[in-house]
Amino acid sequence: MKVLLIKDVKSLGKAGEIKEVADGYGKNFLIGKGLALHATNEVLARHNAEQKKAKAKEEDEIKEAKELAEKLNSTKLTIRHKVGANGHLIGSVTNKEVSEELEKQFSIMIDKKSITVDNKLKTVGIYEVVCKLGHSISATLKIDIIAG
Repeated sequence: MKVLLIKDVKSLGKAGEIKEVADGYGKNFLIGKGLALHATNEVLARHNAEQKKAKAKEEDEIKEAKELAEKLNSTKLTIRHKVGANGHLIGSVTNKEVSEELEKQFSIMIDKKSITVDNKLKTVGIYEVVCKLGHSISATLKIDIIAG
């Protein structure tokens, strides 16, 4: 009996593979526990269509991430922050603040967890932060912190 694995099965194979198994093992265990489907032409056609759709979606996400990376690499974000008497910022500029300012100034939505601030931004000046956009694509954003 041929089955299409839905989930990874130890010592048999990974999800998406088609395997030849004994009838009882296939019907009673794999299909019974929801680990596989009987590999009929309809099931295989549906599985192939789903894989094509997933691949197209992933390609679109990669394309959007690359476009966003180009946009971020050419963007200079200006953040106004309170400055104390000694010239240092009161507090520091955080990844949350960078995310909020990006959305406010350029309408670019990036989750604060995706923004990596290497050193604490505690003085006025120009800094670079890394924005991870998924699919191993990242961008470098220039931030100009000014007294405000």
